[in-house]
Amino acid sequence: MRHPVSRLRTRALAVGLALAASALVPSGSAGAADQYQWAALGDSYTAGGFVGEPLPALGDESRDGCDRTSDAYPGVVARELEEFPPGKYVRLTNVSCGNATIADIAETRQTPVSPVQPPAEGWSAVDTQIKRAKLSEETDVVTIGVGGNSLPFGGMLLKCLQLGAIPGKTCQEYYTNPPEGEEGIQDKLARVQDEYVEMLAKVHEAAPNAKVITVGYPAVLPAEGSTCNRPALTELGSIKHADVDWLRENALIPLNKTIQQVTQFFGDRYVDVYSSSVGHDACQPAEEKWVEGICGDAADYWPASLPGTILNCGLINKRATLVHPNAQGHANTAAHVERAIRISLLER
Repeated sequence: MRHPVSRLRTRALAVGLALAASALVPSGSAGAADQYQWAALGDSYTAGGFVGEPLPALGDESRDGCDRTSDAYPGVVARELEEFPPGKYVRLTNVSCGNATIADIAETRQTPVSPVQPPAEGWSAVDTQIKRAKLSEETDVVTIGVGGNSLPFGGMLLKCLQLGAIPGKTCQEYYTNPPEGEEGIQDKLARVQDEYVEMLAKVHEAAPNAKVITVGYPAVLPAEGSTCNRPALTELGSIKHADVDWLRENALIPLNKTIQQVTQFFGDRYVDVYSSSVGHDACQPAEEKWVEGICGDAADYWPASLPGTILNCGLINKRATLVHPNAQGHANTAAHVERAIRISLLER
């Protein structure tokens, strides 16, 4: 959970910024012109997946398979902004979607893969997040949390799991000297950088007056791979300790650095959630982790197994959380994103 001192500081900042902003806003009846428009774009680390209640609710005809939830950081931030408004009401349009890639933000239609009550015919493709969010000259703030699925970090984790069960095989070797048809890690990062540049350019084109805020990824891996309990599925399973360290130093940290560098190139604001989440990774005790392991605790609607895989977390009374943030992780990200939004709105 968020540290009480951090919570008090965040609230103090919120009140101070709200008072400062309200002094600049003329009084009068509320209307469309008296609202800030905030669009939240991103992947499952933004959407939430299994944290809180599904949005839209289960059974709602408007469900799209993107697995947005009430306690993911956009919802947490929206409630804080409603309680302590930054001069005007902030209207959130959250179009984040689990499994989204960088291309799904501005270029491609995504077919969602939610395992939660999928239609018999499967989920229909959804439009780009820029279009679904209806970005325009009226958009004030855009937050973006994406990039992991483009590397793809999840796919690399799965490969490390597979190779972890084979003596003498490492994913470090696999991605440093890749087989034919597989990108090496440096090629992956270079491609992600190019895709991120193109994506941010299109976001700015669609929302020319918006303050754009990018959100990095938390410390899902420990500072020392040796702290993981192999092969515990509530942590990182069979991934070798050396590969945990390699993934952290050569994939996760460089991915965040790439996002930060491109963000700064555009003059936008980058939100670092990695630094504050060190020590709360998937290999920590349950009460300290902000990221669930391969199997972990999740809301009852979330499945224990996934179609097309042999993973069955129900055998250990857990659910298939696949190294994603829990409520504490989203609360931490929310604190940093909220601050960035408030500062950005003051700068308008």
